[in-house]
Amino acid sequence: MDIQKAKQFIISNARPLELAWYRAVFEGGPKGAVVEELKKFQNPDGGFGNALEPDNWNPNSTPITTNDAIIHLYQCGALGEAGNIIEGIARWLKSGDGFDRGQQRWRFAVESSKEHPHAIWWEPGDGKESWNPTVSLAAFLCCVDGGERWKELVREAFSWLESAREVGSDEVKCFMLAHRMMELYGVTDVIDLDKAREAVKRAVGLAVCHEVEKYGVEYVAGPSAFFHEESPYVPEGIEDLVKADLAAIDKLQMEDGGFDITWQWYTPYEQEYKQARDWWRPRVTLEKLGFYLAFNGGESK
Repeated sequence: MDIQKAKQFIISNARPLELAWYRAVFEGGPKGAVVEELKKFQNPDGGFGNALEPDNWNPNSTPITTNDAIIHLYQCGALGEAGNIIEGIARWLKSGDGFDRGQQRWRFAVESSKEHPHAIWWEPGDGKESWNPTVSLAAFLCCVDGGERWKELVREAFSWLESAREVGSDEVKCFMLAHRMMELYGVTDVIDLDKAREAVKRAVGLAVCHEVEKYGVEYVAGPSAFFHEESPYVPEGIEDLVKADLAAIDKLQMEDGGFDITWQWYTPYEQEYKQARDWWRPRVTLEKLGFYLAFNGGESK
Protein backbone atom coordinates (compact mmCIF):
# COMPACT_ATOMS: atom_id res chain seq x y z
CA MET A 1 0.00 0.00 0.00
CA ASP A 2 1.07 3.53 -0.70
CA ILE A 3 0.27 4.81 2.78
CA GLN A 4 0.67 8.48 1.99
CA LYS A 5 -1.68 8.27 -1.00
CA ALA A 6 -4.24 6.46 1.13
CA LYS A 7 -4.05 9.15 3.80
CA GLN A 8 -4.35 11.91 1.24
CA PHE A 9 -7.38 10.21 -0.32
CA ILE A 10 -9.10 10.18 3.07
CA ILE A 11 -8.22 13.81 3.79
CA SER A 12 -9.50 14.92 0.38
CA ASN A 13 -12.68 12.82 0.17
CA ALA A 14 -13.99 11.85 3.62
CA ARG A 15 -17.11 13.27 5.19
CA PRO A 16 -16.35 15.46 8.24
CA LEU A 17 -17.12 12.51 10.54
CA GLU A 18 -14.69 10.11 8.89
CA LEU A 19 -12.11 12.88 8.60
CA ALA A 20 -12.35 13.48 12.35
CA TRP A 21 -12.04 9.70 12.83
CA TYR A 22 -8.89 9.68 10.70
CA ARG A 23 -7.40 12.64 12.58
CA ALA A 24 -8.10 11.03 15.96
CA VAL A 25 -6.75 7.58 15.12
CA PHE A 26 -3.83 8.35 12.83
CA GLU A 27 -2.74 11.87 13.73
CA GLY A 28 -3.48 12.09 17.44
CA GLY A 29 -6.26 14.57 16.81
CA PRO A 30 -9.00 15.41 19.30
CA LYS A 31 -11.49 12.63 20.01
CA GLY A 32 -14.01 15.30 20.86
CA ALA A 33 -14.16 16.23 17.18
CA VAL A 34 -15.49 12.75 16.40
CA VAL A 35 -18.12 13.16 19.11
CA GLU A 36 -19.22 16.52 17.72
CA GLU A 37 -19.54 15.20 14.17
CA LEU A 38 -21.36 12.09 15.34
CA LYS A 39 -23.98 14.22 17.10
CA LYS A 40 -25.16 15.39 13.69
CA PHE A 41 -26.48 11.88 12.98
CA GLN A 42 -28.27 11.44 16.32
CA ASN A 43 -32.02 11.95 16.53
CA PRO A 44 -33.88 13.68 19.39
CA ASP A 45 -35.00 10.24 20.63
CA GLY A 46 -31.34 9.31 21.23
CA GLY A 47 -30.99 6.77 18.43
CA PHE A 48 -29.09 7.16 15.17
CA GLY A 49 -30.12 7.30 11.52
CA ASN A 50 -29.59 9.89 8.78
CA ALA A 51 -27.22 7.85 6.57
CA LEU A 52 -24.56 7.34 9.22
CA GLU A 53 -24.07 4.08 7.33
CA PRO A 54 -24.11 5.43 3.78
CA ASP A 55 -26.06 2.51 2.30
CA ASN A 56 -29.14 3.26 4.43
CA TRP A 57 -30.57 6.77 4.15
CA ASN A 58 -33.38 6.18 6.64
CA PRO A 59 -33.52 9.32 8.82
CA ASN A 60 -35.24 7.40 11.61
CA SER A 61 -33.39 5.73 14.47
CA THR A 62 -32.59 2.08 13.82
CA PRO A 63 -30.76 -0.53 15.91
CA ILE A 64 -28.08 -1.23 13.32
CA THR A 65 -27.29 2.46 12.77
CA THR A 66 -27.18 3.09 16.50
CA ASN A 67 -24.77 0.18 16.79
CA ASP A 68 -22.64 1.83 14.10
CA ALA A 69 -22.47 4.97 16.24
CA ILE A 70 -21.11 2.87 19.09
CA ILE A 71 -18.55 1.36 16.69
CA HIS A 72 -17.37 4.86 15.76
CA LEU A 73 -16.95 5.83 19.41
CA TYR A 74 -15.08 2.64 20.24
CA GLN A 75 -12.75 2.68 17.25
CA CYS A 76 -11.82 6.31 17.90
CA GLY A 77 -11.35 5.75 21.62
CA ALA A 78 -14.07 8.31 22.29
CA LEU A 79 -16.48 6.33 24.50
CA GLY A 80 -15.24 8.20 27.55
CA GLU A 81 -15.87 11.62 25.96
CA ALA A 82 -19.39 11.05 24.66
CA GLY A 83 -21.55 11.38 27.77
CA ASN A 84 -24.58 13.02 26.17
CA ILE A 85 -24.48 10.74 23.14
CA ILE A 86 -24.22 7.66 25.33
CA GLU A 87 -27.10 8.79 27.53
CA GLY A 88 -29.23 9.26 24.43
CA ILE A 89 -28.35 5.86 23.01
CA ALA A 90 -29.21 4.15 26.30
CA ARG A 91 -32.53 6.02 26.48
CA TRP A 92 -33.47 4.99 22.95
CA LEU A 93 -32.46 1.36 23.38
CA LYS A 94 -34.49 1.05 26.57
CA SER A 95 -37.52 2.57 24.84
CA GLY A 96 -38.08 -0.70 22.98
CA ASP A 97 -38.14 0.93 19.55
CA GLY A 98 -36.73 -1.57 17.06
CA PHE A 99 -36.78 -4.39 19.61
CA ASP A 100 -38.60 -7.64 18.76
CA ARG A 101 -40.07 -8.76 22.07
CA GLY A 102 -40.99 -12.18 20.72
CA GLN A 103 -37.45 -13.00 19.62
CA GLN A 104 -35.82 -10.85 22.29
CA ARG A 105 -33.58 -9.29 19.66
CA TRP A 106 -33.06 -5.84 18.21
CA ARG A 107 -34.04 -5.96 14.57
CA PHE A 108 -31.34 -5.96 11.93
CA ALA A 109 -33.64 -4.23 9.44
CA VAL A 110 -36.78 -2.15 9.99
CA GLU A 111 -39.77 -1.40 7.78
CA SER A 112 -39.20 2.35 7.57
CA SER A 113 -35.92 1.84 5.71
CA LYS A 114 -37.88 0.76 2.64
CA GLU A 115 -39.23 4.31 2.33
CA HIS A 116 -35.77 5.80 1.73
CA PRO A 117 -32.76 5.05 -0.49
CA HIS A 118 -31.16 1.87 0.77
CA ALA A 119 -29.34 -1.31 -0.14
CA ILE A 120 -31.43 -4.46 -0.51
CA TRP A 121 -30.21 -6.01 2.76
CA TRP A 122 -31.97 -3.28 4.75
CA GLU A 123 -35.38 -4.64 3.75
CA PRO A 124 -36.79 -6.79 6.58
CA GLY A 125 -37.19 -10.53 6.05
CA ASP A 126 -39.17 -13.15 7.92
CA GLY A 127 -36.29 -15.14 9.37
CA LYS A 128 -34.88 -15.38 12.87
CA GLU A 129 -32.80 -12.41 13.95
CA SER A 130 -29.11 -13.08 14.45
CA TRP A 131 -26.99 -11.63 17.25
CA ASN A 132 -26.11 -8.69 15.00
CA PRO A 133 -26.56 -6.10 16.52
CA THR A 134 -28.21 -7.42 19.70
CA VAL A 135 -25.11 -8.70 21.49
CA SER A 136 -23.21 -5.42 21.22
CA LEU A 137 -26.25 -3.28 22.05
CA ALA A 138 -27.01 -5.41 25.12
CA ALA A 139 -23.35 -5.29 26.16
CA PHE A 140 -23.40 -1.51 25.77
CA LEU A 141 -26.34 -1.33 28.18
CA CYS A 142 -24.55 -3.65 30.59
CA CYS A 143 -21.68 -1.17 30.61
CA VAL A 144 -23.57 2.10 30.92
CA ASP A 145 -26.88 1.16 32.51
CA GLY A 146 -26.72 -2.28 34.09
CA GLY A 147 -29.91 -4.28 34.37
CA GLU A 148 -30.36 -8.02 34.58
CA ARG A 149 -32.35 -8.11 31.36
CA TRP A 150 -29.34 -7.02 29.32
CA LYS A 151 -26.97 -9.26 31.25
CA GLU A 152 -29.11 -12.29 30.42
CA LEU A 153 -29.07 -11.42 26.72
CA VAL A 154 -25.27 -11.17 26.73
CA ARG A 155 -24.94 -14.46 28.61
CA GLU A 156 -27.26 -16.18 26.15
CA ALA A 157 -25.32 -14.76 23.21
CA PHE A 158 -21.88 -15.87 24.38
CA SER A 159 -23.22 -19.27 25.46
CA TRP A 160 -24.45 -19.72 21.89
CA LEU A 161 -21.14 -18.54 20.45
CA GLU A 162 -19.10 -21.14 22.34
CA SER A 163 -20.62 -23.99 20.35
CA ALA A 164 -21.77 -22.25 17.15
CA ARG A 165 -20.82 -24.02 13.94
CA GLU A 166 -21.48 -21.07 11.66
CA VAL A 167 -21.21 -17.35 12.44
CA GLY A 168 -21.60 -14.39 10.09
CA SER A 169 -18.69 -12.00 9.83
CA ASP A 170 -20.72 -8.96 10.91
CA GLU A 171 -22.14 -11.00 13.76
CA VAL A 172 -18.59 -11.84 14.89
CA LYS A 173 -17.68 -8.15 14.86
CA CYS A 174 -20.60 -7.46 17.19
CA PHE A 175 -19.27 -10.09 19.59
CA MET A 176 -15.82 -8.52 19.39
CA LEU A 177 -17.28 -5.11 20.20
CA ALA A 178 -19.38 -6.50 23.04
CA HIS A 179 -16.41 -8.23 24.66
CA ARG A 180 -14.12 -5.23 24.19
CA MET A 181 -16.59 -2.84 25.79
CA MET A 182 -17.07 -5.05 28.82
CA GLU A 183 -13.30 -5.23 29.24
CA LEU A 184 -12.94 -1.47 28.89
CA TYR A 185 -15.71 -0.75 31.39
CA GLY A 186 -14.52 -3.46 33.78
CA VAL A 187 -17.80 -5.38 33.68
CA THR A 188 -16.88 -8.76 35.17
CA ASP A 189 -20.18 -10.02 36.57
CA VAL A 190 -21.85 -10.97 33.28
CA ILE A 191 -19.59 -13.50 31.52
CA ASP A 192 -16.17 -15.06 31.99
CA LEU A 193 -14.18 -12.58 29.92
CA ASP A 194 -11.22 -14.91 29.33
CA LYS A 195 -13.46 -17.73 28.17
CA ALA A 196 -15.46 -15.34 26.01
CA ARG A 197 -12.29 -14.01 24.37
CA GLU A 198 -11.41 -17.53 23.24
CA ALA A 199 -14.94 -18.00 21.90
CA VAL A 200 -14.58 -14.84 19.83
CA LYS A 201 -11.22 -15.97 18.44
CA ARG A 202 -12.77 -19.31 17.48
CA ALA A 203 -15.65 -17.47 15.78
CA VAL A 204 -13.24 -15.35 13.73
CA GLY A 205 -11.68 -18.59 12.53
CA LEU A 206 -15.12 -19.82 11.45
CA ALA A 207 -16.12 -16.60 9.71
CA VAL A 208 -12.94 -15.58 7.89
CA CYS A 209 -12.94 -16.46 4.19
CA HIS A 210 -10.22 -18.92 3.09
CA GLU A 211 -10.73 -18.24 -0.65
CA VAL A 212 -8.06 -15.59 -0.86
CA GLU A 213 -8.66 -14.89 -4.54
CA LYS A 214 -11.94 -13.21 -3.49
CA TYR A 215 -10.30 -10.69 -1.17
CA GLY A 216 -11.19 -7.15 -2.15
CA VAL A 217 -13.11 -8.41 -5.20
CA GLU A 218 -16.22 -10.04 -3.73
CA TYR A 219 -18.13 -9.29 -0.55
CA VAL A 220 -16.22 -11.72 1.65
CA ALA A 221 -14.49 -11.28 4.98
CA GLY A 222 -10.73 -11.52 4.91
CA PRO A 223 -8.76 -10.69 8.07
CA SER A 224 -8.93 -6.98 7.22
CA ALA A 225 -12.71 -7.13 7.73
CA PHE A 226 -12.15 -7.90 11.41
CA PHE A 227 -8.94 -6.16 12.42
CA HIS A 228 -8.19 -2.47 12.03
CA GLU A 229 -5.69 -2.43 14.89
CA GLU A 230 -3.65 -4.90 16.91
CA SER A 231 -6.17 -7.27 18.40
CA PRO A 232 -6.47 -10.03 21.02
CA TYR A 233 -8.95 -11.84 18.81
CA VAL A 234 -6.61 -13.03 16.05
CA PRO A 235 -6.89 -16.84 15.95
CA GLU A 236 -3.98 -19.18 15.44
CA GLY A 237 -3.39 -20.47 11.94
CA ILE A 238 -4.50 -17.52 9.81
CA GLU A 239 -1.03 -16.13 9.12
CA ASP A 240 -1.24 -17.07 5.44
CA LEU A 241 -4.64 -15.40 5.17
CA VAL A 242 -3.21 -12.22 6.67
CA LYS A 243 -0.38 -12.26 4.12
CA ALA A 244 -2.86 -12.82 1.30
CA ASP A 245 -5.02 -9.93 2.49
CA LEU A 246 -2.03 -7.62 2.69
CA ALA A 247 -1.10 -8.62 -0.86
CA ALA A 248 -4.66 -7.93 -2.02
CA ILE A 249 -4.51 -4.48 -0.44
CA ASP A 250 -1.31 -3.72 -2.36
CA LYS A 251 -2.94 -4.90 -5.57
CA LEU A 252 -6.33 -3.25 -5.21
CA GLN A 253 -5.39 0.24 -4.07
CA MET A 254 -6.74 2.56 -6.74
CA GLU A 255 -4.83 5.27 -8.56
CA ASP A 256 -6.39 7.96 -6.38
CA GLY A 257 -5.03 6.20 -3.28
CA GLY A 258 -8.36 4.90 -2.03
CA PHE A 259 -10.17 1.57 -2.06
CA ASP A 260 -13.53 0.70 -3.55
CA ILE A 261 -16.56 -1.06 -2.15
CA THR A 262 -17.29 -4.63 -3.24
CA TRP A 263 -21.09 -4.58 -3.37
CA GLN A 264 -24.08 -3.17 -5.22
CA TRP A 265 -27.34 -1.95 -3.71
CA TYR A 266 -29.70 -4.00 -5.92
CA THR A 267 -32.40 -1.36 -5.43
CA PRO A 268 -33.50 1.35 -7.90
CA TYR A 269 -31.59 4.27 -6.37
CA GLU A 270 -28.81 4.72 -8.89
CA GLN A 271 -27.86 8.33 -8.13
CA GLU A 272 -28.01 7.77 -4.38
CA TYR A 273 -25.86 4.67 -4.77
CA LYS A 274 -23.17 6.75 -6.48
CA GLN A 275 -23.23 9.21 -3.59
CA ALA A 276 -23.14 6.40 -1.04
CA ARG A 277 -20.15 4.86 -2.78
CA ASP A 278 -18.33 8.19 -2.55
CA TRP A 279 -19.09 8.30 1.19
CA TRP A 280 -18.14 4.68 1.77
CA ARG A 281 -14.78 4.69 -0.01
CA PRO A 282 -12.93 6.80 2.61
CA ARG A 283 -14.28 4.57 5.38
CA VAL A 284 -13.15 1.44 3.56
CA THR A 285 -9.76 3.09 3.05
CA LEU A 286 -9.58 3.94 6.76
CA GLU A 287 -10.16 0.30 7.67
CA LYS A 288 -7.64 -1.01 5.14
CA LEU A 289 -5.08 1.51 6.37
CA GLY A 290 -5.54 0.47 9.98
CA PHE A 291 -5.15 -3.21 9.12
CA TYR A 292 -2.10 -2.57 6.96
CA LEU A 293 -0.31 -0.53 9.59
CA ALA A 294 -1.10 -3.05 12.33
CA PHE A 295 -0.12 -6.19 10.41
CA ASN A 296 2.57 -5.00 8.01
CA GLY A 297 4.80 -3.11 10.40
CA GLY A 298 3.67 0.23 9.01
CA GLU A 299 5.78 -0.09 5.87
CA SER A 300 4.48 0.83 2.45
CA LYS A 301 5.34 -1.12 -0.64
